[in-house]
Amino acid sequence: MRTLRTTALVTASPLLLAAAGLLHPRRLTAMTAGHWAGLHIALLPVFPLLVLGLLVPLWGRPRRDADGALTVLAWAGCLCYAAYYLGLDAVAGISAGTVAAHGTHGVVGRLFATGDDLGRVGVYGLAVASLATCAVLGRRHGVRVLPGAVVLLGACWSFLDSHIFWPRGVFTMLGFAVAFALLTVATSRPGTERLTNP
Repeated sequence: MRTLRTTALVTASPLLLAAAGLLHPRRLTAMTAGHWAGLHIALLPVFPLLVLGLLVPLWGRPRRDADGALTVLAWAGCLCYAAYYLGLDAVAGISAGTVAAHGTHGVVGRLFATGDDLGRVGVYGLAVASLATCAVLGRRHGVRVLPGAVVLLGACWSFLDSHIFWPRGVFTMLGFAVAFALLTVATSRPGTERLTNP
């Protein structure tokens, strides 16, 4: 039952983002601007929660060893993602939508460029966090985390330029959900980590 609850927790955000991707306008125009900005406002609290799939399996105080250092690196990557990807959402989502709704289209391209730069830094942070998390989980649980790790890293690569846009962005979010579910199941059994006292 605990594995099912944890799986529901870590997959909720990517599944919600995949559903939002189905509603996301394909292009920003004066007609779609209100919907564009409104959707990004609604998603502000959801995008940062994507990292729950990385934070939950690393829960607890990090030890003073390689696993602890990798855990802190994963946390830092999660923070980088949350901060910079929210920047993308605010600039290219909310600001660009608001500007387009008021007929100032000349500025939208610059907002998109700035948002893309912020989003790229955020996704790089997410990729670093994913690599560090997979390294810790691999050390603790062995090769059984490999399928989830492969799907996770593939989703990170796709997320770099897909956002949540249909179709690739939606499948990217579904990839995160599958990866987090696989990692949750793989880590639900006792691991192979050392049983010595720290």
